[in-house]
Amino acid sequence: MEGFQFIDIIILAMAAGFIVLRLRSVLGRRTGHEPPQTPQAGDAFGRTPDNRGQDNVVQMPPPVVRRGREGVMDIEPVYQGTPLEAGLVQLKMADPNFSVARFLEGAAKAFEIIVAAYAKNDTDALKPLLSDEVYAGFASSIQEREDRGETAETELVVLKPPKLESIDVADGRALVSVRFQSEQVNVTRDKDGNVIEGSRDHVESVTDVWTFSHDIASRDPNWVLVATRSVE
Repeated sequence: MEGFQFIDIIILAMAAGFIVLRLRSVLGRRTGHEPPQTPQAGDAFGRTPDNRGQDNVVQMPPPVVRRGREGVMDIEPVYQGTPLEAGLVQLKMADPNFSVARFLEGAAKAFEIIVAAYAKNDTDALKPLLSDEVYAGFASSIQEREDRGETAETELVVLKPPKLESIDVADGRALVSVRFQSEQVNVTRDKDGNVIEGSRDHVESVTDVWTFSHDIASRDPNWVLVATRSVE
């Protein structure tokens, strides 16, 4: 009877050994060369990667963007090292979408529209393009001309590419002055149609400096004319 018990013990020991070997083959064992286990850091809410569900996905940090001053501000080379550079940097810091080329293109169109509208006494076309103060001056001059029965004719023969004169940013507003050089034919007639000023045969060289303003915080992208002066 004791012999049978001894045999049973041997069989059980062999079975246990077989089970241990199987477990080690499946689960593996530490060899002493495994990388050290790093403690899991919790976030501000005390969650670790093992207890925050989908948040345990590792997010790669964004690539480091190395940007130079020129790259950030996109200052056109022609203005670098000039008195205009500081103002242009200010403007592009406040409005990264500002483009000198697009601005000057719009300024040239505004110049043509305003000059033509003023000659035609078209205050409706002038109003959205001018500040209240400048509009008041233009409207007053137009009214005086109409009261005298006079008419004006202006033809832009040549408008040279406009140039930046100055740039300033203060109190949330951008002020940009532009120099316009043009060749014009200007004629003023009295109520009877007689020429009282200018000549159709005379082309006049005109240089103007106009200052445009824009509220940087406004969603309205339009600029308005806030000052004009003639350069002799």
